[in-house]
Amino acid sequence: MTTPNSRSPAIQRLQLRTKLREYRTAARMTQRQVAERMEWSPSKLLRIEAGEVGISVNDLRSLLGLYETVDPATVEVLLNLARGSRKMPFTEYRDIYDKDFLSFLAMESSAFVTRGFQPLVMPGLLQTEEYAMAIIRAYTPTDFSEQQHQRMLEARMLRQEALERDHAESYFILDESVIRRQVGGPGVMRGQLRRLAELAAHPRRSIMIFPFSRGAHAASQGPFTLFEFEQDMPPFVYLENLRGTATVSTATDDFVSYLEMFWALEERAIKGDQVPRILLQIADHLETEPHDFHIEPLGDG
Repeated sequence: MTTPNSRSPAIQRLQLRTKLREYRTAARMTQRQVAERMEWSPSKLLRIEAGEVGISVNDLRSLLGLYETVDPATVEVLLNLARGSRKMPFTEYRDIYDKDFLSFLAMESSAFVTRGFQPLVMPGLLQTEEYAMAIIRAYTPTDFSEQQHQRMLEARMLRQEALERDHAESYFILDESVIRRQVGGPGVMRGQLRRLAELAAHPRRSIMIFPFSRGAHAASQGPFTLFEFEQDMPPFVYLENLRGTATVSTATDDFVSYLEMFWALEERAIKGDQVPRILLQIADHLETEPHDFHIEPLGDG
């Protein structure tokens, strides 16, 4: 059985916040009432229950006493969760990422199964440094400094360690536009496609292509990512938008709806050994200079 000390900090903090909410609800207390009894600011409890900050062992003991949770074995498990969740991944990048995206990164680094659909750009987990920097420069405000760009690139490359975890599985469906759009120019895109072909050969990693010829589909409205975990944790559904990445829901019905959407895309996508061959073929035929459509001038007649 998995022990608290062997779990990731992100998982432990999520489990702890879930339990603390359950105990407060069972005690029939509001967040304001708890904050007053603990002599905390209301924002402190809100942030603890949201998983934005950790909780000290002493504060947790007092809080559990307020909730009348006194079983020694239960208390010890919760204390271990608090100890193990103090250092969350990617917190050193709080100056460049908001809390929603940091939460996304924590889940990404801890998930047992990751499924994602991308209609526009290469998923961050699959990007080369050159491709990633081209995207970062395109997406960030014009007043961002070179140092901020470099820190975002550093974080993006660090994320990719999630792909190397034992037993973790990942499934990516890319719209054909992702592999056709020359982000960073032909040279950058050629390197990205070749790297993608290498990644597609891994036994626990599936990269699929949804071709233009398949027409419209239910996920045309935007990208999404699904996370599942080994521990007793609900799955997470994330949607991306122009302002960042936001949690949609942990509700089972919502997760199932998106999972069924993913399976429907998967059924119609190109997969297996064909994918690396297609990627390498596109890479080999990229032109030295990208060009737009050539429109023939109208005749005089």
